Amino acid sequence: MPLEYSIRYNTTNTYENKVHSAYWQFLIIPETNESQDLITTDFNNSLAAMNEFSINGYGFSTIRVNPKKKFQEITFNAEFKVLKKDANPFEFEPSKNIKEDYLRLNSLNFKVDFDQFLKNTPFTTLPDSSMGLYQLDDTLSLFDNLQALNTWTYQSIYFKVGVTDVNTTLDNIITKRYGVCQDFTHLFCAIARNNKIPTRYVSGYLHQGNGYFGDSQMHAWAEAYIPTIGWVGFDPTNNVLVASNHIKVCHGKDYQDCAPLKGIVYSQGQNETQYSVQVISQQQ
Repeated sequence: MPLEYSIRYNTTNTYENKVHSAYWQFLIIPETNESQDLITTDFNNSLAAMNEFSINGYGFSTIRVNPKKKFQEITFNAEFKVLKKDANPFEFEPSKNIKEDYLRLNSLNFKVDFDQFLKNTPFTTLPDSSMGLYQLDDTLSLFDNLQALNTWTYQSIYFKVGVTDVNTTLDNIITKRYGVCQDFTHLFCAIARNNKIPTRYVSGYLHQGNGYFGDSQMHAWAEAYIPTIGWVGFDPTNNVLVASNHIKVCHGKDYQDCAPLKGIVYSQGQNETQYSVQVISQQQ
């Protein structure tokens, strides 16, 4: 039975001195895909600045805001309604030829088709000292291996806010073993790509109230491409497969492609940001 989600995204930016000019881009609108439908979008700001809707390079909706007057505080409020299908992530035909699936990963056509999500980035590159950190078992299916990697990543990092930021790289994560959803996802992507499995970094929302890590803010997980199945979502922060609790906004190579908010602000002095996400579901 489908679920209707109401998502509220709020952020307030306060500045010590007047802001003379500012440009923001929000990447927070849930997409419409096979498992979900975006029903309504409502986005406004306290300065009544015009919202410009556009599509980014990956085909996802963005909102751009450029206030035309000086200010010291601005609040952004967004509300989305999404209808999510209640899908079973295990509902697929198991591979009948495991060896053939691995051979396909090595074919030139496959590498060309998925080149974008096979390349490592500064945030999905394992340090040289950790190249043998995790090995796949080629007697198992790709799906089983990725499930095992999901569990291993979940067990290898302790979820803790405030110890990493958007610029933290994997050498720090692997050494200190603390991080948030983007760090779990970067590690999962790095290992999967090193084993020739195309993997996408995904940004979105997580249904609150189920005790999941990362449900009080925008969440991150991974999608890996498995021959004969297609793209499958893995949430290493919570050691689950992506299903009806996950509401996708966008995907890219890493966090930089999916940052919910990017901006340039011309001002002096300190600034403070207050941010909240609320996800409520009501069964239809």
